[in-house]
Amino acid sequence: MATKNKAPKAPVDPKAQSTPTSDITLVVTQVRSSIGCKENQRATLKSLGLRKIRQTVEREDTPQIRGMIHTVRHLVAVEEVGAS
Repeated sequence: MATKNKAPKAPVDPKAQSTPTSDITLVVTQVRSSIGCKENQRATLKSLGLRKIRQTVEREDTPQIRGMIHTVRHLVAVEEVGAS
């Protein structure tokens, strides 16, 4: 049986993904209710800082925030704003 040689991985900076990738700010607005949604979607809205319909928050553009928005994309509206 042949084994694969794996190249050693480069060290990863733990803050690399949490820092904004650009000067873009995302304006996230809740447009639909979380009633009837899954529990993880409710938790995601809460972690984004959204509690009410038509409530708006500004978040930095990071991969984590983009992932949260992807989870609740049917409940929110997103606008990209330049540097703030």
